[in-house]
Amino acid sequence: MKRRSALFGVFVLALTACSAPSQPAPAAQDTVVLGLSSEPDALNPVLGYAPDGGSLMFDGLVRRTPDLKVQPALAESLPEAEGKKVEFTLRQGVTFHDGRPLTSADVVYTYEQVLKSGNNSPIRGDYAAIDKVDAPDERTVVFHLKYPYAPIVQRATLGIVPDKSDLSGKPVGTGPYAFVSWTKGDKIALKANERYWGDVPAVKNLVLAYTTDDNARATRMAAGEYTATELPPKAVARFRDQPGVTVHEAPSADYRGVMFPMDQPVTGDLAVRRALSLAVDRSAMVSAILAGAGAPAFGPIAPGTGWHDPSVTGSAQPDRAEAAATLEAAGWKAGADGIRTKDGTAARFTLMYPAGDSLRKDLALAVASDAKQVGIDVRLAGLDWDAIDQRMAKDALIMGYGTPYDPDYTNYELFHSSYAGQGYFNPGRYDNPEMDRLLDAGRRTSDRAAREKTYQEVQRLIRDDAVWLYLVYLKHTYVVRGGWSGLRIGVEAHEHSTGGLLGTVVNWKPAS
Repeated sequence: MKRRSALFGVFVLALTACSAPSQPAPAAQDTVVLGLSSEPDALNPVLGYAPDGGSLMFDGLVRRTPDLKVQPALAESLPEAEGKKVEFTLRQGVTFHDGRPLTSADVVYTYEQVLKSGNNSPIRGDYAAIDKVDAPDERTVVFHLKYPYAPIVQRATLGIVPDKSDLSGKPVGTGPYAFVSWTKGDKIALKANERYWGDVPAVKNLVLAYTTDDNARATRMAAGEYTATELPPKAVARFRDQPGVTVHEAPSADYRGVMFPMDQPVTGDLAVRRALSLAVDRSAMVSAILAGAGAPAFGPIAPGTGWHDPSVTGSAQPDRAEAAATLEAAGWKAGADGIRTKDGTAARFTLMYPAGDSLRKDLALAVASDAKQVGIDVRLAGLDWDAIDQRMAKDALIMGYGTPYDPDYTNYELFHSSYAGQGYFNPGRYDNPEMDRLLDAGRRTSDRAAREKTYQEVQRLIRDDAVWLYLVYLKHTYVVRGGWSGLRIGVEAHEHSTGGLLGTVVNWKPAS
């Protein structure tokens, strides 16, 4: 997944090219260099920067632990979240990086700027349940909701910016790290916030170095330029037996799949989409492409996250006889060249993937190979994101999303018709009134049992309509140089910033 306006989160930050990068200096004991694949467009939470807590420069009212529990951050305690009024009391003694004290006016300003239509915040829809935010006094913040919204406390991970701050100016937050500099297309430098309200980081200097190409990032890691990086599972093999280097695997709800444009003659045909789901060999993808670091995927809600419906899980082994029968029944007949046609249209479409992403490239190659076995011709196109942006309405795309948080996250934007064609939200323009009804119902009730039933129906409808071709869930694989304590691993989301294991750098300490 990629959002043009810098998110994740759901996480979701834009990728940019990294040309002629400078070489980070070797890390000292108090310095860490993180090799990251994707660079944000902006460093402001209002504009979509790490709204789910992946930022090291900003704090939300709440934050998540690696085991996905929500705990107070800038808020003194967790509020009751029943009904249409939710009240937070702010922690005392918190200051921004520039010395300004945190007050409720800052919280009101942050949320008002997200909701302000003129700012075009990519996360505005995530906060659609909010009618207004009040500040009765300097420490009290009251959210008035249009309807009871179950995930409202989880959404309060949004980083807080100072009242009346410039959205395009220097990033100023309350987080454990403060902004130093940003060399676009290369790196961001941060320093520890010595006035932090929590534990001050032991790592005093932090460099976020951006290299979009997986192979280049692995090379730079091997050369000693990075302290740590995330790499595809096959790319970490070279590091497993290196002295002084540790490979870590983290479970995730992060999936890869094929997004289908629904308005096109081939990918818009339900029989084609269903046949592809039957034809692909997910088991081989996990073993050969992920080197076992993952699992087959059949839907957008990961097994083990509490909301998953096991009835949507199919066989990881292909059933190409059934795939062929599905195509035949829908009128797709095999030609002399083995490619099927229907009413003069060949079963042929283009599948795009970001050129520097070796994992998505391998998955695309596997999909094309498997599709050919049942008479579907998939043409591959490795492109940069600017080119991909222009073609999503007509060409399929290997995408990534996934969150272990509330099922309203991401799924509302991906499958609700009101988001059709809005960048990387519902780029295939899926439109089903029943899906809209279910997604609206899921976010408007706080009853857990009712919500579980609703999201089970959501998962089944996605399966029945074959909206995406889900391929694999990933284990995130990291390479870390040197001995560090404080690395914490939990179930991770689809992250493009400093989320996941790398986001725990605030707790890292050199091993004795």
